[in-house]
Amino acid sequence: MSEQNEFPTVVDPWLVVAFEGWNDAAEAATDAVDHLIDWWDAEMIAELDPDDYYDFQVNRPYIGRDEETGERTVTWPTTRVFLARPVGSERDVLLVRGIEPNMRWLAYCDELLALADRFAVRGIVTLGALLADTPHTRPIPVTGTTSDPSLSARLHVEESQYEGPTGINGVFSVASADAGVPTVSLWAAVPHYVAQSPSPKATLALLGYLEDVLAISLPLGDLRDLARAWERGVEELASSDEEIAAYVESLEEARDTSDLPEATGDAIAREFERYLKRRSRDTDT
Repeated sequence: MSEQNEFPTVVDPWLVVAFEGWNDAAEAATDAVDHLIDWWDAEMIAELDPDDYYDFQVNRPYIGRDEETGERTVTWPTTRVFLARPVGSERDVLLVRGIEPNMRWLAYCDELLALADRFAVRGIVTLGALLADTPHTRPIPVTGTTSDPSLSARLHVEESQYEGPTGINGVFSVASADAGVPTVSLWAAVPHYVAQSPSPKATLALLGYLEDVLAISLPLGDLRDLARAWERGVEELASSDEEIAAYVESLEEARDTSDLPEATGDAIAREFERYLKRRSRDTDT
């Protein structure tokens, strides 16, 4: 791993990771990390050696010109680590923005976990997105899982029961838990009939749940406006095709029916508790 400078001192950090590729439907997860990097003006502090993990015939390097010198440069596909110091927060956040590796996944995870150990991170959050049978007109479902009992109780999430093929998110989550680092996995369900990127509504949903995990207010910028514009655009496209419109209506009915058990006192209380926590954090900052 190459470093920009000597590693800086960090305060009570969490590590948030997102990877391009199989785990990133509509690029919702990497867009979430990119959003935080931009809004927090995060500093890149390290990057992994791309020769160790990537097949450049699969993930091609990019050639361009340096804006200041005009010289031609090559940008290699890799994984980069950024340090953010959110204003008003008592903790720093390390943001990992990577590409799912083509080889040596175990070594890749070990390198990222060595970084987490070096900074004594308090916990790790992996962000992912998948395509699902969910309507664009309803809130984007986000599923959270953890193997840490204290996080399970605080966040009301359970241990993952998934069995089957997995991507780097799954491998890294298991490796992190095996290393004794509290780990949470957040997955947004993107409507499969609008799989193209970007999907700001899914990105916004991920950030909403990430806010609860980190217990700090996240900058949302214009994401709410973008999400509403995205939904209006999809609605126009769907309404222009009778078959798609009928399909969306069937998804809405199925979603509303499945959500009925959630309209309980406990569910409402949890949502109100989340609202109060966000309001309290916003007031404190």
